[in-house]
Amino acid sequence: MKTSARNQFPGIVESVTLGPVNAEVVLKVADGVTIAAIITRRSADDLGLAVGVPATALIKASFVILAKDGEIGRTSARNTLKGTIVRRIDGVVSTEYGLDIGGGLTLTGVVTKGSAEGLVLDVGDKAIALVKAPHIIIAVA
Repeated sequence: MKTSARNQFPGIVESVTLGPVNAEVVLKVADGVTIAAIITRRSADDLGLAVGVPATALIKASFVILAKDGEIGRTSARNTLKGTIVRRIDGVVSTEYGLDIGGGLTLTGVVTKGSAEGLVLDVGDKAIALVKAPHIIIAVA
């Protein structure tokens, strides 16, 4: 599989909740780290998603919302991933961050330069990444 998604997290399906139109799929990608995705019911059926099935969560870096740990309140984002900033690359327009979320996994997030300047997040800082469940694609081999 080749993809343009910067974040590829292989895991095991922990739960599937099927609705008439959509399905919620929760993947365990590391000890204590799960990622929930909302996909169409048809996709869940076509992919054969069920508890115990290996699958991969794909997340575009631009869909990741970052905040300093402790600086956000309650949100509607289904996925709240805590970690430590391990990489910051400043560009002319955007800044790329790497967030160690545990289990040897690093989530990449890209924000505008203006947002990065306002966040004041640097390597070593504790941070939170928010990703809405409908922004996650599920793939199987």
